[in-house]
Amino acid sequence: MNEASSTEPAPPPAERAETREVGVLLVNLGTPEAADAAAVRRYLKQFLTDPRVIEDQGALWQLVLNGAILRVRPYRKARSYAKIWNREKDESPLKTITRSQAEKLAVMLGPQQPPVAVDWAMRYGEPAIAARLDALVARGCERILIVPLYPQYCAATTATAGDEVFRALARMRFQPALRIAPPYYNDMVYIEAVMSATHAALAKLDFTPDVMLASFHGVPQAYVDRGDPYYAQCLETMRLLRTALALDESRLILTFQSRFGRAKWLEPATDRTVRRLARDGTRNIAVITPGFSADCLETLEEIAVENAHSFKRYGGKNFAAIPCLNDSPAGMRVISHLVRRELKGWAE
Repeated sequence: MNEASSTEPAPPPAERAETREVGVLLVNLGTPEAADAAAVRRYLKQFLTDPRVIEDQGALWQLVLNGAILRVRPYRKARSYAKIWNREKDESPLKTITRSQAEKLAVMLGPQQPPVAVDWAMRYGEPAIAARLDALVARGCERILIVPLYPQYCAATTATAGDEVFRALARMRFQPALRIAPPYYNDMVYIEAVMSATHAALAKLDFTPDVMLASFHGVPQAYVDRGDPYYAQCLETMRLLRTALALDESRLILTFQSRFGRAKWLEPATDRTVRRLARDGTRNIAVITPGFSADCLETLEEIAVENAHSFKRYGGKNFAAIPCLNDSPAGMRVISHLVRRELKGWAE
């Protein structure tokens, strides 16, 4: 049977299972371990010292990071996390949802030959990629599929997850065979899932949006200029979604959120677009976030709280933040589809 693990320590080599299993590791970005400044500071330091995220890690950046950002930003971000924190489990929604995705995937895969073990990890924070890879190897997994839960490829997300996987493998004497699932920005199962979830969410609203936004996480323009395919993949996702939802560019607007620092980022910016629409007389909008596989700070607080407040402040009336696919039936169809496709030849 398939099993979804959490963060149990890996058994010592002597206790490894004799059954040779196939491992599946779902990976998302990460989260602080608590909604307080100290935990957020540890998380931000790990995140912002990654050269995939901030490519110039020179002396000036280190001065800014340690002299200003890590002294001030953790307090503000901790307040934001506190607004969305899962109090019952004492964790962020991203961790709750990713765990549930792994548990549901294990059930959906059903009996396989050889058995498939499903686990989950975060690139930053806990459970760490290295620890969960160790656990899968200790179970007897000689083949492991890594599934970065990012529809569009970006070096700052997909590639850094791969980097961490390879760092973990570099210290192993007996390395498992490895596959990394490709991005799924143009996969029609994903497009149709976003379409169906969007239609279902819109049907529950007590207003009809005049305009919809599709907000993706932003990256510096320089990263794209240097060859990152992220922007092109976002454009292709948008082309397919506009067709699926029967909305043109004026009704489903592409925007990018979460700007950071003074460098030029991808445009148009979500927050500026929201303010412009409100000032220009748009009264009702809905926002989807098709670049996120699970709701997190960027969707639950930045979109659903900050941008909703801004829209109404500048004259808008109704604002709806449509949930991510998460562990919904539509979301799990996407993950199951990707995993089954990438496991071909390894598990039947």
